[in-house]
Amino acid sequence: MKWARGAGVVVGAAVGDALGGPFEFGPAGAFSARFPQVGCGGEMAGGGGWDPGEATDDTQMAVLVGESLLERGGLDLADVFGRFRRWAVAEPKDIGLQTEDVLTSGLEWDRAAAEHFRVNRRAAGNGALMRASTSAVWFAGRGREATMDAARRISALTHGDPAAWEGTAIFHELVRVALEGGDPLAALPEVLGSVQPEHRERYAVVLAADWHPDLATEFNGAVWPCLGSAVWALRTTDGFEEAVRAAVDLGGDTDTVAAVTGGLAGACYGLEAVPGRWTEPLHVPLPGWGERVLGVEQLVGLARRLEAGVGEGEGE
Repeated sequence: MKWARGAGVVVGAAVGDALGGPFEFGPAGAFSARFPQVGCGGEMAGGGGWDPGEATDDTQMAVLVGESLLERGGLDLADVFGRFRRWAVAEPKDIGLQTEDVLTSGLEWDRAAAEHFRVNRRAAGNGALMRASTSAVWFAGRGREATMDAARRISALTHGDPAAWEGTAIFHELVRVALEGGDPLAALPEVLGSVQPEHRERYAVVLAADWHPDLATEFNGAVWPCLGSAVWALRTTDGFEEAVRAAVDLGGDTDTVAAVTGGLAGACYGLEAVPGRWTEPLHVPLPGWGERVLGVEQLVGLARRLEAGVGEGEGE
């Protein structure tokens, strides 16, 4: 069933996030050193301030985007920003420095990120890419131009650098291709043709078949190597579990690289490919919404509603 792939995107991203969180900023190879055998179990062990199976800000923000799309009947950027701001002031366990600066600046939704970029000139982190699973599912049925445009607009709420917008747009389009039954890796040359020309070459490098994360010129907290690493993990493995393991084992910004990988792999392999031992302890707290915590059933339900909502009128 098609919805199993949409749920695979949302749950796959959340699982990657929760699996990678305890290894964030650690060295390469730490995951396989601790869990050397595929399928051995116990990988959702927690650590680094995270409970076993606890999703980080990556998934929390993705849920906020998804619920805004559903409740507003389409993309209401001011509403999404308001939800982000409510979450940010509730002191989540983890929040990106740039995202926090933008959301707590006191500026309006259509000025905050642009002003941050104007002052700092550095805003190409992966903090917009990390939360794109739910919006990618919602917009997948609307075609390439619509889904890439939406990705850019949502990214721009917190990231003023167009480089971050383009990385998120590529992710949206790769998910769309997979949900339509296509091969996202084979589609990469055509997808790159829809990237803004000034950013196309840099993404072409990290998405090339011969690129390896060891060739990255920036930390994988930047949008280019983060997306490139996720595509590399998908390309060089044969299943969901192997892809996510490879992503976490890269070290660095493990929660986000694994979340992006999990979203792409979930789109390709479907929900049934996500190990049950990883989904069972999965949970997503939502700071700012009291004691609310989403489990895998709620995430699957969210994904199914997002797919069912594709094609409805877009609100502003």
